Amino acid sequence: MSKFSEIINKDKPVLVDFFAEWCGPCKTMSPILKDVKDSLGEDVTILKIDVDKNQQLAAQFKVRGVPTLILYKNGKQLWRQSGLASKRDLVSLIQSHL
Repeated sequence: MSKFSEIINKDKPVLVDFFAEWCGPCKTMSPILKDVKDSLGEDVTILKIDVDKNQQLAAQFKVRGVPTLILYKNGKQLWRQSGLASKRDLVSLIQSHL
């Protein structure tokens, strides 16, 4: 938990993906997130959190469905969405916060 706080408090955007192994849309989201990371490289950190293994963290952030994506910078939540997001939208969103 302290490690999570440390990561989201960085001075660069951190995209957190709350997912579950059994979730079909989460499996669809995985290669999209890889493409986003490939496009932005060191400008972004992408953190995947398995809600089944981290139930307390998921509850703390009120994750009700998966996938839930949350963008942080300097510990502040900048954006949040449940469901799928496109590579183009995510790259554009993250670049607007660099």
